[in-house]
Amino acid sequence: MNILVTGGAGYIGTHTIIELINAGYENIVVDDLSNSTQEALRRVEKITGKTVPFYQMNVADKTAMREVFEKHAIDAVMHLAGFKAVGESVEKPLKYYRTNLDSSLTLLELMQEFGVKKFIFSSSATVYGDPAELPLVETSQIGVGLTNPYGQTKYMIEQILRDVAIADPSMEITILRYFNPVGSHESGLIGEDPGGIPANILPYISQVAVGKREKVMVFGGDYDTPDGTGVRDYIHVVDLAKGHVAALEHSKPGAEAYNLATGKGASVLELIAAFSKACGKDLPYEITDRRPGDIAACYASPAKANQNLQWHTEKTIEDACTDAWRWQSQNPDGFQSK
Repeated sequence: MNILVTGGAGYIGTHTIIELINAGYENIVVDDLSNSTQEALRRVEKITGKTVPFYQMNVADKTAMREVFEKHAIDAVMHLAGFKAVGESVEKPLKYYRTNLDSSLTLLELMQEFGVKKFIFSSSATVYGDPAELPLVETSQIGVGLTNPYGQTKYMIEQILRDVAIADPSMEITILRYFNPVGSHESGLIGEDPGGIPANILPYISQVAVGKREKVMVFGGDYDTPDGTGVRDYIHVVDLAKGHVAALEHSKPGAEAYNLATGKGASVLELIAAFSKACGKDLPYEITDRRPGDIAACYASPAKANQNLQWHTEKTIEDACTDAWRWQSQNPDGFQSK
């Protein structure tokens, strides 16, 4: 099977491609490299020994994307491309609505044109908004009380996908609601490489550990959580990647949503402590004001994915910190490291 992976040069995309290759699938990658680098794909090829066809283009460019569909007999689409920083989405909402919605609509129209029926969508825990109860399950209310445009785009696309599945009952649409991906590939060759100041907590911690930043900035110390800092469901990126393979192999007609999560929440301070242990030194941190759009706690039950997709997480937060430290220490400047 030929799998089109949009955003395939990114953090989650590269790890997913490795697991797809391990499972025997062929990949075609489209990425505009706005928040990624082709070096990541070169390293994927080094890890797997497989060549990955790559096209640098905007997924919303229908004319360019049509050429990819014409050149390759695509069997399924994994749509991981899109902007994903919660804070930035509050500052630049139009950028998020334009990019995330347009790219999804373009893909769905081309899939209809070329008769491609399998679609796996990279959604997010943000669709649940500020949860009224935890752990979250797939039937928990979504779309109410959303605190940022990023989450709104994911919610809107989920609604579009359900309407598409109703209009065409032969479509097999799987919606994967990511929680908080962390860690890196065990080889240390690929990992999270954010441009500028990291928006996610673990790469920020990693950069403090390697000496690129002075201290970890903890946004909010007065939440209603055990230690006052935000609690999230941190999932190892390799487990997350394997969830995509499981979704592909168990897809069925209709539109189904799944939480890709561990079922356990950990606080920011617990994550800092785990990383301090992994790198062998206490990491300095400072608790500062909350960020717009953030919530106190968010974690989910993975029971539906466990049962229907035969998927289970295998790695711990300690594993994630060990792997992230290996990546960061060997690549202090990310993919630009010599």
